[in-house]
Amino acid sequence: MSFLEIQDFLSQLKPLLNVSEEELAVLRKPQNVLKANLNVAGNSYPAYRVQFNNARGPFKGGIRFHPEVSEDEVTSLSFWMSLKTALVDIPLGGGKGGITVNPKSLSVDELEQLAREYVRAFWQNLGSDKDIPAPDVYTTPQIMIWMLDEYEKLAGKKDPGMITGKPLDAGGSQLRDIATALGGVFVLEEVISHNNFLGRSVAIQGYGNAGYNVAHLLHKRGFKIIAISDSKGAIYNAEGFDLEKIDAAKRETGSVIGTENCEKISDILSVDADILIPAALGGSITVDNATSIKAKIILELANGPVTKDADEILFGNKIMVLPDILANAGGVTVSYFEWLQNNKDEKWSAEVVKQKLKDIMTKATKSLLEENNSFSGESSVNLRTTAYIIAIKRILQAEKERLT
Repeated sequence: MSFLEIQDFLSQLKPLLNVSEEELAVLRKPQNVLKANLNVAGNSYPAYRVQFNNARGPFKGGIRFHPEVSEDEVTSLSFWMSLKTALVDIPLGGGKGGITVNPKSLSVDELEQLAREYVRAFWQNLGSDKDIPAPDVYTTPQIMIWMLDEYEKLAGKKDPGMITGKPLDAGGSQLRDIATALGGVFVLEEVISHNNFLGRSVAIQGYGNAGYNVAHLLHKRGFKIIAISDSKGAIYNAEGFDLEKIDAAKRETGSVIGTENCEKISDILSVDADILIPAALGGSITVDNATSIKAKIILELANGPVTKDADEILFGNKIMVLPDILANAGGVTVSYFEWLQNNKDEKWSAEVVKQKLKDIMTKATKSLLEENNSFSGESSVNLRTTAYIIAIKRILQAEKERLT
C-alpha cells in the first residue's frame, strides 16, 4: 500500500474512529524523514530513515537492503509499524529504514562499509531512547553488529539497546529466530479457544523462516500440516506431512517439491484446509483467487498477503482473517524484549521470553476479539479494521496525553 493509499485508508476509517481531522492529522505524515546518499566503492546508494510517530515511545523498525527500496515504501512501512506496536501495546513508536541496493552484488567488505555509512548518516537521530532499528529484508544480525559498533564509536558510549536483532552472544534475545512464528501461534491458539474452533488441518504458503517455524511449532501442538509451498511449487498430503522428510528434501534439493511420495499441486491457496497461513510475499490473495479459498481462518504471517478487495470477499464469505499487524507482531515484541534486557543489563531465559511473549500476544488477541464483538449488524467490520481502530486510538490518546 502506497502512502497515498494510506491517506485514503485513514479517511475511510475516520467515521469509525469518531475523531476530528485535526486529531487525525498526526497520522497523515511522519514526524521525520531522513535521507542520504551513501558512497561505497564508487557507487552511490539512496538511504532512508523514516520516523513516523513516537507518542508511545522511541521509534522502532527494521532496516532493509533491497533494490526496490523507496521513500514511499519506507514511509508506509513506518506507518504500519506505528500501528503494530500500538496494537500489541508495547511502549514503542514506529519507524523504518532502508537502502536502495542489491546486497548480493556487494562483497562482505562493501556490505560492512555500507552498513557503517548508514549509521554515519543518521546516528544523531538514533539511540536506545530515540530510535531503535532492527533487521529486515536482506539485513542480518552481523549487519546489526556493524551498525552498533559504528554508532558506539560516534556516540562515544556503550548503548547496546540502540539496535535489536543482534546475535545472542552480543546482547540479542532468546527466541529471536522463531519470534514471528511463535507470536502467530499464540494468536491462533487464542482465536481457536475463543471460538471453540475444532479444525486442525493447516496449509502454509512459504517455507522460509516464518513458514518453517510455524509448521514445526504447530506440528508439535498436534496440528496436521497438509500442504506446504515455496517459490518452486507446492505439495499436498491429506494425512499430514512428516516434516523431517520435507526439511531433508529442502536441504538436498532446494525445494519442498523434492519430497518423496507426495502430491504436487498447482494452487496451495485453494487447498481444503481449516487454517491457511500465508507466510511468503505480500499481495498473494487477490480478487482473482479469494473466492476459491476454503479455509475458515487465515493467519497472516507475511506482510500484506491479502489485498483490500480480497479482504472484502473473505469477510463476506465469513472467513476470519487474523491481520498481519497482530499475527506477525511477535518479531517486534521480542525486539522490545531485547531492548529491555539491554537497557536493564539483564539476560532472560528462553522460558521467560516465551511466557512474556505469550502474555502480550494473548492479551492483544483477546482485546481485538472483544472490540470486534462491539461492532454488530450493519456496523460489523472485519478484524483488520478493528485492529487499526484500536491501534490508532491508542496513538491518538498518547498524543493527547503528551500535549496536556
